[in-house]
Amino acid sequence: MRREEIAAFGQLAGDAAGGLTSQIQQMHQGIAGRVWRWVGPAARPVRLVHDQIAERGYTAARELTRGIVSGGISALGAAQSQEAPSLERTVGGRAVVGALNGMWGDSLVERHNGLALNMALRAAGRDVVLTRSGLQAAYPHATPRLAVFVHGLCETDDAWTLAGSRHVPYGYRLQAELGYTPLYVRYNTGLHISENGRLLAQLLDQVAENWPTEVHEVALIGHSMGGLVGRSACHYSGGCLWCSKVRHVFTLGSPHLGAPLEQAANAASYVLGQLPETRALLANPLNLRSVGIKDLRYGYLTDECWDGQDCNAFLRNTSREVPFLPTASHYFVCATLSREPGTLSARIIGDLLVLQASAWSQQRGQRMRFPVEHYSHFGRINHFELLNHPAIYMQMRRWMAPRKALPAPSRALPAPV
Repeated sequence: MRREEIAAFGQLAGDAAGGLTSQIQQMHQGIAGRVWRWVGPAARPVRLVHDQIAERGYTAARELTRGIVSGGISALGAAQSQEAPSLERTVGGRAVVGALNGMWGDSLVERHNGLALNMALRAAGRDVVLTRSGLQAAYPHATPRLAVFVHGLCETDDAWTLAGSRHVPYGYRLQAELGYTPLYVRYNTGLHISENGRLLAQLLDQVAENWPTEVHEVALIGHSMGGLVGRSACHYSGGCLWCSKVRHVFTLGSPHLGAPLEQAANAASYVLGQLPETRALLANPLNLRSVGIKDLRYGYLTDECWDGQDCNAFLRNTSREVPFLPTASHYFVCATLSREPGTLSARIIGDLLVLQASAWSQQRGQRMRFPVEHYSHFGRINHFELLNHPAIYMQMRRWMAPRKALPAPSRALPAPV
């Protein structure tokens, strides 16, 4: 790792160490509070002295712990050679940074930590400069048809080639067989989905404006959270050129109606937060998960879904209806560990992370939004195999190849209200 990367890890580790001290302080306060309430008002003078001493002691311990951990790691970085390879040089290093951003990416941005990722178009393990010359250099054989791949939570652009590595990735096959130029996006999955949606809309606007040839068609392919980010980008596009060219939208295991694992984590943190002892050591650490993860509770796509709410509270579903694009065909792919869709195990377990109904955006008793052939189920496949599986590719190809492109709208799409 480079010096600045080690320093960023030092800051992250120091914050974690300081946070542990805060958790111990909160547990101490919870236990002491019970004692003071049992003793009654007579103990108020003693309590004031106790609280002041404890506050000063824990503040000093927190800052000392943070400083020792952060400073120690930074000192190791100072001894590192300037020529040391960056984490960006290896797939494993990029995967670690992607996972950290998924778990705490919002905090990394807030703390201006150097490990925080930016929304970027990626090629050959590097960010692509979104100028005409930059795009020409990165895509010398650019075609008018673009396939935009948006990864999921805690992943990076490498996920599309790493998952099922014994298979040829979707992007390579779409390029060779259907003439699509594959574009791989990397982003900070710890940010709100709506924030990433706006950033993706801006990025694709730049790509369409500076693409080496005229863009005729765009296909959005999102895995898990990536499918929601793609839908959010369409919502925030404001009728830009690229959005009017979208003809296919694939969501592979995307939790349109929410992810049960995040819903369970929210319920657990709420229950554990009712007691001061469990609040400090269990509920508060659990609540440190990023706002990106918390958005998966109900599949939030817009700012209005979460703005002004306490995302740690046990809340009802406040998601807003976001229309699907009228110019595109939408396809929903789900995986389950069970071979048969609709079975009890498929409904309860799904692919271990997303249930079939959520992946299909279909409430119980609700009619399907699109023709039945736009929905596909793959049994005996887990959530991450959706990133690269030959059977799923063949289904995508069948959907894309024979269909005529839908006509472009007579005018630009209206901006969202």
